[in-house]
Amino acid sequence: MAILKHIASKNADYGEAQRYLIFQHDEYTGKPILDENGNMQLREEYYLDGVECNPFTFDMECRELNARFRKNRTYDEIKSHHYIISFDPKDRDECGLTGEQARQLGLEYCRKNFPGHQALICTHTDGHNGSGNIHVHIVINSLRKNDVARQSFMERDCDSRAGRKHHLTNDYLVYLKQSLMDLCNRENLHQVDLLTKAERKVTEKEYHAKRTGQKKLEERNRQMISEGITPRTTVFQTQKEYLRTSIEEAAAYAHDLKEFEQILLEKFNIKFKISRGRCSYLHPDRDKPITGRSLGTHYEEDYLMGLIGNHSNLGNAEKDQTVQKEILPKEKIHNRKPSANQHGTPVSAEAPTAPFEKSGLRLVTDLQRCIKAQQSKAYANKVKLSNLQNMAKTLSYVQEHGYETLESMEVRLAELKGQTSSSLKELKDTEARLRQVNEQIHYTGQYLANKSVCTQLRRSKNKMQFRQEHSAKIALYETALKFLKGKADGGKIPTLQTLKAEKEKLLEEKKERQEKYYSFREQKKELDTVCTNIHAALGQTHTCPARTQAQEERG
Repeated sequence: MAILKHIASKNADYGEAQRYLIFQHDEYTGKPILDENGNMQLREEYYLDGVECNPFTFDMECRELNARFRKNRTYDEIKSHHYIISFDPKDRDECGLTGEQARQLGLEYCRKNFPGHQALICTHTDGHNGSGNIHVHIVINSLRKNDVARQSFMERDCDSRAGRKHHLTNDYLVYLKQSLMDLCNRENLHQVDLLTKAERKVTEKEYHAKRTGQKKLEERNRQMISEGITPRTTVFQTQKEYLRTSIEEAAAYAHDLKEFEQILLEKFNIKFKISRGRCSYLHPDRDKPITGRSLGTHYEEDYLMGLIGNHSNLGNAEKDQTVQKEILPKEKIHNRKPSANQHGTPVSAEAPTAPFEKSGLRLVTDLQRCIKAQQSKAYANKVKLSNLQNMAKTLSYVQEHGYETLESMEVRLAELKGQTSSSLKELKDTEARLRQVNEQIHYTGQYLANKSVCTQLRRSKNKMQFRQEHSAKIALYETALKFLKGKADGGKIPTLQTLKAEKEKLLEEKKERQEKYYSFREQKKELDTVCTNIHAALGQTHTCPARTQAQEERG
């Protein structure tokens, strides 16, 4: 999937852009990499081209043009615009994309969308952060060099004249993204819709903050390990990522907005507020809240209300079942016996219908490996008391669930692991289908919202002028129509009412599968804790699959 990035620069040194594109630079600091003699090193593979200028005298020609029109002289003016087209890493292996082909696509894109501007086009094949993706840098002087014919994406007459500055608006950016999507679709490259808002919005600043924080954390952990201390955290989490994770967990259990707010405050110390239809979250280490819009569409009011509303419906159904059970005669309830499998293990959790209730089991602490306990006798006594309490809870758990041997518990643990994996797969399949339906609903709404403009276009006497005035809306309409026809695959395009009905059905199915998955996951985690504690009491080692659960889910 090709993506488009834009960077506006106020740096008057145009030569710095040349040096960055030609020579190797450190990805973390942005400084050039020097050899043993202190000289900058050329990149291993790059293709450098110039439009309306010589690529090796780009900086000098830009300064001469600025002096001729007396522009770009103050500190506050934007001197250049840097656009980056990053192709999908799979384009090289699956679609046969080469550096030379990407170079030609970059030149075509530049000439089409930035006519009359001095431009430096450089294609890199090394990728970013070792990803290996091919990407094209397009650096243009903000000042136009030559007069050009007015194009459909130009909103003002002056945008086509020499001596005028590059003017990037929201509609122009939509046009640039649409142009890139059309280019990739024409070349049969991997592509996603760049006009749809991201479910999890990760900005360039957050991405680099996470990389820098992870690097510092790893350095600190290596120092702790060398001193014999086990690090508590191995993955760095930005403030926005902490908010996303906390919101997802709170929304998975809340049945109304008040409960959602309470969970965020009590469990994660996050303050939640809705003002004028916009959600905002205050991180415990911040003074200024972060809006849901900056986190992604899954953290805004509409999505959260739909998610929590489904929980509320599910909770009402569970209450009805509880009331029916209480009406039954008490003697019938006492006479019921749980079924058992061939190992003699109760299987009441084979098909859970209600959320699993945790028993508060904790792992016992190994005193021989606890450095703090070895350094403090008082802390060691506290750990011993805690271990006794945890072992008492472990034995109580074994008796309550009717386990007779350690082998039967391990067999049941393996069964729960399989059930957890299968329920997670079912949940992910439902979520994938739900994303597809949401995408269809988005494009159907986009199609209906701009359909009247295309009707007016057909009735217009001067179609070219009308298209120029409404280019952004027409582009949105054509994109939506193309997407819907592709999904219909020659059949009839589903109506908005049909898609919404299917979405409601999928949301209910998702909630059921979420509850099923969470129940299996908690049971597996709890039984694994029991097995680990028993092995510790017997002086044996036990592999803990529950600890690798997060890695399995990410994989």
